[in-house]
Amino acid sequence: MTTSSAPLINPMDLPTRTKVIAFAAMCLGFFMATLDIQIVASSLRDIGGGLSASQDELSWVQTSYLIAEIIVIPMSGWLTRVFSTRWVFAISSLGFTITSMLCGLAWDINSMILFRGLQGALGAAMIPTVFTTAFVLFGPKQRLIASTTIGALATLAPTIGPVIGGWITSVWSWHWLFYLNLVPGVVVTVLVPRVVNFDRADISLLKKGDYFGILLMSGFLGCLEYVLEEGPRKNWLGDDVILVCTWVCVICGFLFLVHAFTAKEPIVDLRALAVRNFGIGSLLSFITGIGIFCTVFLTPVFLARVRGFDSLQIGVALLSVGVFQLLGLVVYSTLARFVDMRWLLVAGLVMFGVGCYLYVPLTSDWGWQQLLLPQALRGFGQQFAIPPIVTMALGSLPPSRLKSASGLFNLMRNLGGAIGIAVASTMLNDRLNLHYERLDEHVSVGRPVIENLLHQQTAQLAATAGDALNAANAGLGMLNQLLIREALTLTFSDAFYAVALCFVVGLLSVLFSRPFGNVAPPPDAH
Repeated sequence: MTTSSAPLINPMDLPTRTKVIAFAAMCLGFFMATLDIQIVASSLRDIGGGLSASQDELSWVQTSYLIAEIIVIPMSGWLTRVFSTRWVFAISSLGFTITSMLCGLAWDINSMILFRGLQGALGAAMIPTVFTTAFVLFGPKQRLIASTTIGALATLAPTIGPVIGGWITSVWSWHWLFYLNLVPGVVVTVLVPRVVNFDRADISLLKKGDYFGILLMSGFLGCLEYVLEEGPRKNWLGDDVILVCTWVCVICGFLFLVHAFTAKEPIVDLRALAVRNFGIGSLLSFITGIGIFCTVFLTPVFLARVRGFDSLQIGVALLSVGVFQLLGLVVYSTLARFVDMRWLLVAGLVMFGVGCYLYVPLTSDWGWQQLLLPQALRGFGQQFAIPPIVTMALGSLPPSRLKSASGLFNLMRNLGGAIGIAVASTMLNDRLNLHYERLDEHVSVGRPVIENLLHQQTAQLAATAGDALNAANAGLGMLNQLLIREALTLTFSDAFYAVALCFVVGLLSVLFSRPFGNVAPPPDAH
């Protein structure tokens, strides 16, 4: 890795074949890093069995990855300025590949958590770098295809992650969730240094790096992610560790904001939020992050806890989202040539929000058939919403601000997902108690319907076990389980309703955006 004074050709003037190969290689790395956020979601039970881990320990298989990723993503812009895009991406891919192999070889839960954290940290830089590259390499016409591709991958990866994970775990074993990355990881690591060469490293930037800002940002985002992930399980501020992390998060967050707006060259360009379309685009990225990650979190948990589905059954039930996303990609690519992007964005947000709202009539016997329509609208909505949001946000900035701003833009999506999942998890705990108490008020022994149900259950159990007393107690136990199941179903319905409401805010925010499309912003955009 060397710096060079030789002039660089304008990236847009590179041969189309070179640009396509470079972009495709980077998209492959981006897809791997994004896929691995959720690929373990439907297989945690199997991983826990293989590593003899408790449920609380298992949660860290995802938490460690997310904490590391969410800290490194905002730093990616500075890293690419220091070491150049080609080497940051290549080293990120190499590190991600090696740590993927180590995750597959993990011998206990502690080693798994360590390797997953390293995997998230080393792979994180690949995510925002792709967004920057699309706007640096391609002109207005090609940018439509590039932003559509990125949008498709950004939404498809977390959606099909549990599907692929469930299938791999059922057919082979959970180890292959990580070995899956080895071949594409090697391909990306070898290919990127050969075909990506549109900026130079500037090692001198290491001398004036914003290390204080990095420290504050790491404390703020790391503690925030920990509090959001662990809070629902540990009664929030009732836990001493959560309380300490909350204070660290608040103090570091306040100091980081002050520093970011006063430092000459902060690690993250928060001033970019003052550009109207970038600010609105970042808000929409946050909202779609809530929608994507919450639905991917809630649906498998519902199918596992209420329906008792295994990994493969959950994967099959979720498959329709990915199918309709691919169909939506074809439709969107055609319409984007003739229809104003803001109308496509509105259509995407409406479909996404309505898709979430159609989960509200949820019942305890829902399977893939009942999920088909909501998931179809989700799939189409994601594909219609994400590419215009990418174009709105990053297309509003000059090339000199893209690297830093891209990290912030991607951070907003992941933060939306983290906060959304934390709120949804809290609702699953708190609302469950509320619905159980309300249902229990209507389930009294004197009611004819309840008496008849208990009589039938007791008779069936007595005929099987031959013990009337134990059969009566077992009947009451079954009635209690029925109440818990229905209360849990109502709780999931509430969570989906809350997610749907977020899209109302998104639609209102679009009203304040400036017209946008696949045209380059002026060099002095502000």
